[in-house]
Amino acid sequence: MIERFVPDAGGVENVAWQVAHELSRQGEEVTVLAREAARLESAPTGEAIRVEPIVVPRSWQPLRVLLFSAAVARTARRGDFDVIHSFARTRQQDLFRAGGGSHADYLRRTYSARGRALRRFSPRHRALLGLERGVFRDPRQRIQCASRFVADVLVESEGVARERILLLPNGVDAKRFSDPAAARAGARLRADLDEKAERIWLLAGSGWQRKGLATALDAMATLDDDGFRLWVAGRDDPRPWRPQIDALGIADRVRFLGERSDLPSVYQAVDGMLLPTRYDPFANVTLEAAAAGLPIITSAANGAAEWFGDDLRILRRAEDSTALAAAIGGFRDSTTRRACGERVRRRARELDWSTHTSALRAEYRRIVETRSLREST
Repeated sequence: MIERFVPDAGGVENVAWQVAHELSRQGEEVTVLAREAARLESAPTGEAIRVEPIVVPRSWQPLRVLLFSAAVARTARRGDFDVIHSFARTRQQDLFRAGGGSHADYLRRTYSARGRALRRFSPRHRALLGLERGVFRDPRQRIQCASRFVADVLVESEGVARERILLLPNGVDAKRFSDPAAARAGARLRADLDEKAERIWLLAGSGWQRKGLATALDAMATLDDDGFRLWVAGRDDPRPWRPQIDALGIADRVRFLGERSDLPSVYQAVDGMLLPTRYDPFANVTLEAAAAGLPIITSAANGAAEWFGDDLRILRRAEDSTALAAAIGGFRDSTTRRACGERVRRRARELDWSTHTSALRAEYRRIVETRSLREST
């Protein structure tokens, strides 16, 4: 179950697309319940994915989310399904993927106490918190977490029993992000946009306030390095950031790329990725940049970081621009960047979608066996 089942999107949409197709390749019969889905072309590999459209209003998110949850539950009950796996915030399923972590924890980490209090009266936040609360309190539902960062919050703050949690990192198509054609396109992109730059770092993803763009800009001013450039990719509006950039005197060193469909080429065009995020249960761009062989600087609030050990530079506090500047300065040498990039590339190759989906199939079997045992007693 997923609200939008589309390829080449970010976040949960990409995960659901990859998992559904890999499940089919591994011999499972897959039905996708979605309110919006891309057309599935006939696949010569014999993939069998059936999409059932869920018709709900698209406007006003609180109503849309609640109606989608109710509609997929009705549709799922009518189907002959062994396992129901949700990638959206829905109330009823066998396995709930907590891809967004805990919404209560997101509010706590992202907003001030006053901001959190005000948002708890918002219909949008009330709907999301209510749906999650129902899932977390239902002992029959398993919960999939991509990081211990999220799992620990669910156990310690939401009262979820640890034995209910499936800990499973996301996967990545490593070949796509290290493809020689992407490298050639990246070289052209760099020449077109910033040919004279000595070092270019990338901040990729939407929601720049949460992703730590303010910290990155402050770090740039601290470095005072004319050879350093920052590229920012994502669908946010750059205009609110212009005053800070102008005040810091770094307007000539920051480039906004907009939302990109050629991220493999963008990764190949730059020298490293930074993501001083205030809250990210699992930032998929971490895996993508690693697969491209980039050194990565991120924060301890990025759940993906824990799967790379000491091969990433980790900021203990996402807002610490001084520490971020020091970390960037530590990668001035190209030999250091390449060595670190190669280590994370090797790790990314181990986190493939085939292994991820095989682990899911084992979990599905466990769910079916547990249900059979429960029904027989």
